[in-house]
Amino acid sequence: MTKQPDLLDLSTYDYELPPELIAQYPLYQRDASRMMHVERQSGSIRHLSFNMLPQLLKAGDLLVLNNSKVIPARLFGQKENGTKIEVLLINEVESNTWTCMVHPGKRLKQEQWLDFSEGLKGYVSLPDEHGLRRISFQSRQNFWDELNKVGHVPLPPYIKRADQSQDHQNYQTVYAESKGSVAAPTAGLHFTDSLLMELERQGVNIVKVTLHVGMGTFLPVKTERIDDHKMHAEYCTISTDVAQKVNLAKQKGNRVIAVGSTSARTLESFWRDGQLQSGSKWTDIFIYPGVKMQVVDALITNFHLPKSSLLMMISAFCGMGLIRKAYREAIKERYRFFSYGDAMFIE
Repeated sequence: MTKQPDLLDLSTYDYELPPELIAQYPLYQRDASRMMHVERQSGSIRHLSFNMLPQLLKAGDLLVLNNSKVIPARLFGQKENGTKIEVLLINEVESNTWTCMVHPGKRLKQEQWLDFSEGLKGYVSLPDEHGLRRISFQSRQNFWDELNKVGHVPLPPYIKRADQSQDHQNYQTVYAESKGSVAAPTAGLHFTDSLLMELERQGVNIVKVTLHVGMGTFLPVKTERIDDHKMHAEYCTISTDVAQKVNLAKQKGNRVIAVGSTSARTLESFWRDGQLQSGSKWTDIFIYPGVKMQVVDALITNFHLPKSSLLMMISAFCGMGLIRKAYREAIKERYRFFSYGDAMFIE
């Protein structure tokens, strides 16, 4: 008999990925990405392209997008003595004050000012027990205008290049509205305006929630037992109108299809007493095998890093055996992985 994997052991979620399969740039045409279609019930796997998504959706389906907008969260400043310091903004805690990470941290042994431009400077605190600091900005003009001038797109560390001007558009969904993410909700990068219009014409209902993607995206799970892992909280919002539409879809038996892990986590965070609530809150929900998803019936997602909480979430949704099979198939078929890579549709 084959030994069943321990679904709470971190090593279960490790896999070997040829580095050349990590997409360093997006495709020119967003919806030309490949899409692996995975059926949970039958275990079947098909290879499609993302622009074939309308063939998989039907009238009455409810498609849930995360409309958070990536900010230029990577800043390069300097101390009074000219020492260069990199700052990555994480969460806005109050107006013009953010939690942040700095590099190299050993060069900032006391609270002090950093200059980013003639129009923008920030006062940085000492680190807390998690290594995070606070930075309070002073700007000559509007803070966001100054940030857009000097900030860089916070590309993830597995993209081995500096950000370029086209990343400001490419690393953003076409429906991004609400400023606050330090990483893109990447499953949404495959959508074009015309594809969304085609889905609406065929009777698919489209709604938007907001989850501002924070530093948890950058951090692998490190605890040997995954149920010891603590997620970093991220701020999310569901409007009354969207909650009503989701509840109506569930009542009618129509599918709720989450675009990305961030939309899925937002929906699951607001499910209580058999229905979806509305409101805003910080969520640290962690979905892994043994945790049942209550709202989501189908999921559009990218291919995720080894030992990541995202891989654990789709394993909870799809089953570890089928996910392992799908990832082996994706590597064999030379799919493109991670943020700028290809997609999966799991139903």
